[in-house]
Amino acid sequence: MDIAVDSLEIWELAELIRTRRVTATEVTEAQLERIDALDSRLLSYAVVTRERALADAAAADAEIARGHYRGPLHGVPIALKDLVHTEDITTAAGTTVHGDHVPQQDGTVAARLRAAGSVLLGKVRMTEGAFSAHHPDLPTPVNPWDADTWSGVSSSGSGVSVAAGLAFGALGSDTGGSIRLPSGANGVTGLKPTWGRVSRAGIFDLAPSLDHLGPMTRSARDAAIMLGAIAGWDPADPTSSSRPVPDYTAQLELDRAPVVGVDPALSARFDAETQSMLASVQSELTDLGWRVVAVQAPDFMTVAADWSALCGVETALVHADTYPSRKDEYGPALAGLIELGRSLDVLDLERMQQRRRHFTGAMNRLMDDIDIFLLPSVGKASPTIEEMNGLDAGTELFEQVTGPTAPIDMAGLPSLTLPSGHTVRGTPLGVQFVGPAFAEAALLAAGVAYQRATDHHLRRPTL
Repeated sequence: MDIAVDSLEIWELAELIRTRRVTATEVTEAQLERIDALDSRLLSYAVVTRERALADAAAADAEIARGHYRGPLHGVPIALKDLVHTEDITTAAGTTVHGDHVPQQDGTVAARLRAAGSVLLGKVRMTEGAFSAHHPDLPTPVNPWDADTWSGVSSSGSGVSVAAGLAFGALGSDTGGSIRLPSGANGVTGLKPTWGRVSRAGIFDLAPSLDHLGPMTRSARDAAIMLGAIAGWDPADPTSSSRPVPDYTAQLELDRAPVVGVDPALSARFDAETQSMLASVQSELTDLGWRVVAVQAPDFMTVAADWSALCGVETALVHADTYPSRKDEYGPALAGLIELGRSLDVLDLERMQQRRRHFTGAMNRLMDDIDIFLLPSVGKASPTIEEMNGLDAGTELFEQVTGPTAPIDMAGLPSLTLPSGHTVRGTPLGVQFVGPAFAEAALLAAGVAYQRATDHHLRRPTL
């Protein structure tokens, strides 16, 4: 293969495959070679599905040669977070207690990506049960920008693999920030859709009322491609939305300048480097002709503090068959979350549920007047691994880090994370564009416009 493809975006690679300038097999072989060369130290993959990937690629090449082109994911190598069920492939959800779990059929999102013609490179690592820490007996993915910098949770392997050029896109999940935190930490683009926009059938849950599935890619344009493949009503998930799915890739041009809301009081709670990044983004958006206005958001910090207990209750139910009966096989972070949920008083639970409903209503009202609410993707600018020690449920550190992310899950609103600069250490920073419910098309168009005007997302780690 004469063309270097590892740093390409999906939409660029798709055109090369469609026009047969490269084959899916050539690209897949190159990706597998790159995984062999780099992942022994980056540790992003839990399972590399070499035979499946080559078979998927060969089938894509044969179909394209016959003139049957399925679309922009056809022949494109991707990875799945290891909580997505995949037929005959181990799906352990970052745990040891489910380390031998082999599903008998694909989850809905895996089936839809397969139907789009994508090539499955493998399953990428994640924190235990999709909470805040990797199981102590399992590897932790390494941030490709700096080995001492946090790689994010819980879709850590998804963020690392895309940033390092070990997959052209990956699927992540987000319950308290698990798409946005690793997207920001690794310098990739991540989309948390509206709750219900993407089916959750056939995944290992953390907390069903908070869980979202979405793409992690190198650009907003790529995120539109992946979202288009997985979004939509699914009878296997009655909570999925029956609203029609737009053609996201056909709506990537803004029809007017967006109105962007910023809460000065909320922004002032973040560290100095995060505040500087937000100010820089606001300047970039103003230069684009967008209108940036001051708004007053509802109480993020109280809702962020409530998140752990509410998540813990649902997580305790998810793990009822194995906890506490197999408690010794759990890591301390996930066990602590479950214990928190099991200890919650029913009246305290209802108070938190009421605060969640009130917050959701207030956020929906706020979004009536703006198109985008601006937040950082992580509540602490590019933290080191050492700084993240003790990221446990209910701690001040946990509430600081997830302060700008967990409340958005509580409200179920969509959020697009975009690379937005780098620290003095040269590690990535990310910004969130939060939108009204089911406004993914508008967010993606805004993301494309922002990335057309900036080059943050084009920077790659030196490996």
